[in-house]
Amino acid sequence: MSHTTTPTRRKALQLLAGIPMLPIGTSAAASLLATGCGGGSDEATFASASFTSMAAPTLANAAAMATTAVGSSLNVKLSDGSTQSYALAYQPFFITGDLVPDGKGGKVLAGGYYDINNKPIIDTSVPGAERQFFSDSPDGTSLLTVPNAKVDGVKGNPVFAVVQFEYTTWAQDGKSDMYGKLPSPIAVLTLDQDPNTGKLGLVKYHNVDTSKVHGLWITCGASLSPWGTHLSSEEYEPDAFNSGNAQLKAYSKNLFGDETKANPYHYGHMPEVTVNPDGTASIKKHFCMGRISHELVQVMPDQRTALMGDDATNSAYFVFVADKEKDLSSGTLYAAKVGAGFSIEPAAASGAPLTWIKLGSATSAEIEQLANTLKPADIMSVASKDPGDASYTKIVANGKTEWIKINPGMEKAAAFLETHRYAAFKGASLGFTKMEGTTVNAKDKIAYSALQNCEKSMVAGDAANVPGNGISIPKTLKAGVVMALNLRGGQKDTAGGAINSEWMPVDTKALLAGEDIAADALGNTGNPNKICNPDNLKFSEKMRTLFIGEDSGQHVNNFLWAYNVDTKELSRLMSIPAGGESTGLHAVDEINGWTYIMSNFQHPGDWGGIHSVVKGTLDPLINANYKNKAGAGVGYLTGTAKQPALRQR
Repeated sequence: MSHTTTPTRRKALQLLAGIPMLPIGTSAAASLLATGCGGGSDEATFASASFTSMAAPTLANAAAMATTAVGSSLNVKLSDGSTQSYALAYQPFFITGDLVPDGKGGKVLAGGYYDINNKPIIDTSVPGAERQFFSDSPDGTSLLTVPNAKVDGVKGNPVFAVVQFEYTTWAQDGKSDMYGKLPSPIAVLTLDQDPNTGKLGLVKYHNVDTSKVHGLWITCGASLSPWGTHLSSEEYEPDAFNSGNAQLKAYSKNLFGDETKANPYHYGHMPEVTVNPDGTASIKKHFCMGRISHELVQVMPDQRTALMGDDATNSAYFVFVADKEKDLSSGTLYAAKVGAGFSIEPAAASGAPLTWIKLGSATSAEIEQLANTLKPADIMSVASKDPGDASYTKIVANGKTEWIKINPGMEKAAAFLETHRYAAFKGASLGFTKMEGTTVNAKDKIAYSALQNCEKSMVAGDAANVPGNGISIPKTLKAGVVMALNLRGGQKDTAGGAINSEWMPVDTKALLAGEDIAADALGNTGNPNKICNPDNLKFSEKMRTLFIGEDSGQHVNNFLWAYNVDTKELSRLMSIPAGGESTGLHAVDEINGWTYIMSNFQHPGDWGGIHSVVKGTLDPLINANYKNKAGAGVGYLTGTAKQPALRQR
C-alpha cells in the first residue's frame, strides 16, 4: 500500500478493521499502524514482528480438529515503541474439486488432471459416477507479480499464484491407490488484489500445458526464484533399472494412453514455470540440475547458486551453480561430503564441516538429448549381488546395497541421469533420510534444511547406513530436525577446483529438533509442543522468522509453526485438519505494500495408527468438510487488526 501522507491512529484502525492480510510489507504500510500515537506527529516505521502461539486443538472441540484451526496472532512493534496486534485466520481460494472461473466466462475443475493432449483424465472406478480426477494434495505455491500484467476481471492489482498438485491419494472408490499414477497438474491462479485492503480474490484458473516437458512427476515443494519464476520439483525419481515399475506404467498409461511410453529419464528433474502477463504460463525442465528426489529448491541471492532438497533414503546435499544469473539451463553440479562431528542435537557445540565433490558440468539441452537416446545399460551396469568383479564399486543408494560399473565415456550421463548412484560412486555422503524443504536467511548467510525423519540410512548399524560417510547417529529420531548451514565464498571442490559461488554451505548443525514420545491421550507420538517431521520451510527476511510446515505421522493434527531466529521463540500458527499435511508454504514480505503467508493442506482424514482415538469422532466431520476426503485447500493466512497497545507519553 503506497501513501504519501501519514494517517491518524484512528484512521489507521478504520482502514485495517477486518482486512484479510498482513500489512507489514513496507515502511509505508507499516506507517499506517504507528503514527498519531498519543497525538504525536512523527512517522513510525516497522521494527519487528512476533507471533503468539495457539494451543493444539483437542477432542473437546472436535470441529477444530477437523478443519483449519487458527488461534494465533501477529504482533507488530514499531519504531516509536507502539504495537499493533492482528488475529490470524485462514482463507482458502478453493477446495480442490470446486468449479472455479477459467477467465473465459466458464468454469474449470480446481486440481483437475489432464493427459498429454490436455484432455481430462477420467476416474471410472465407480460405474455410473465417472468424473475427472482431481487432486487432494496441493503443494508448492508461489505468489508473484508480472510486469504489465493485464487480465480480464481484475479490478485492482493483478497478482498470480502458481500452484502444483503433488498427487491424488485414492480413486473415488476409496480402494484404488493412485499415488504417483497420474501426471501432476500445475496451475496459475490470477488473483485480484484490492489495493486498499490487500485482499486476494480468484478471478482465473489456468491449467499449464506440460506436454512439451513430457508431463510432470510427483511435484512436491516449490519456491519463487529471485527473478520471479516458480521453481517446481519432481521427487522420487523412477528407477530406470526397474523395468517392471508398476507405478511408472500406470503413470504412462494415464498420461500417454500407453504404459510403455514414459521414459524414466524424463522425470526427477527441476521444472521452472514462467507466468505471462495474461495469466497463462510456459514451463521448461532443467535436466542439468541432477536427477534426484527434488524437493524444495532454494536459489540464493546471487541468482546462480541453488541448494536442493533431496527427499529420499540415502539422500544428500546437492548444490547447482549456474553459469549465468537468472538462467538455470547450464552449470555445475556438486554433492557434499560430511565431515566429522555430525549431530542432530541442537545443543551440539559445533556443526559438521561440508566439502563438495564436483559431479560434472552440463547444459540442460545436452542432458535432455542423452535422456532421449540412452538406455540405462548404456550408462552403467548395476548388480544387486556382489559380482565378484573388482571393476564394480559397492554403493548404497535408495536404501539398497548395489554394485555398479560406469561404462567408458558415460561419466556425464551418469552424473546427471543416475545422480544418486554416481554421487555415491564418487564418495559423497548419501546418508540422509527424507531431506525436505530448503530456504535461506540472506542477512545472516544461513540456509535451513528440513530432515523429516532421522532414521534408516542415518542410524549406525542400519543396513542402509554407510559407515564412514559422516552421517551416523546413535538412534532413530522419527520426529526429525531442521538443520542450519552456514554459507561462504572462496570454496574449492575436493579436487582443488574453485567453486564460483559466494553462497556454498560449509557446515551443517541442528537448529530445532522434534521429540519422540510414547503415545499421549490423543494419540500423538511426537511432542505436540515441538516441531515434528518438518517439511516445508520458508524464511521471512522482514519478520526474521522461519516458517515450518509439518508432514507428520506423529502429530494427530499437523501444524504450521513460526520460529523467530533472534528471540528463539517457537509459535504454533495453524492446525491442519487431522490426517492432513501442511504444504504450499510461501512467506511473501511485500507485494504492492502487503505481506502474505501462503499455506495449503493435503489429504485431510488420511488416517494412520495414531488416529485411533479420534478417527470415530472426526471422520464424519472431515467427510462433510472436504468432499469425503477427496478435497483439500489452497489459500493464505489473513490478519484482522485488534486494539493496539499505545505507547504512553
